[in-house]
Amino acid sequence: MVLLAAVPAPGTAAAADGPAPCVVREGRPHTDWTGMRWDADVLCDNTAGDVRLQSFFSSPVVGRMVTTRSWFVCWKTGDPHQGGNRIWYYTQGDVITNWPLWKGWGYVPAFRTETEPDPFPGLPACLPS
Repeated sequence: MVLLAAVPAPGTAAAADGPAPCVVREGRPHTDWTGMRWDADVLCDNTAGDVRLQSFFSSPVVGRMVTTRSWFVCWKTGDPHQGGNRIWYYTQGDVITNWPLWKGWGYVPAFRTETEPDPFPGLPACLPS
């Protein structure tokens, strides 16, 4: 298991009375394991959980979110989940758990994020894979 970033940035903790709002951040470059690039992200509160290679529950787990405020670069549809929709967000897990080639990049179901609505406005759809 490889730890990537288990410490949240200063000032990103949720307020005691509820989650902090999601923020679209321009000028935040990310490159995934395939070489795909994004120049922006959405920073949102989230719960810890598995990051899956694809947007369905039978997909292999490649990482784990351990922080509670994380960034996401795009979204796509997948398996329905307890959030009442089929939206999944693409990110890089804080910890690589399996398949190190993928560097922890994968999808989390929207119910693990504090996004509202789903998909979150300003976040692009992921290109088909």
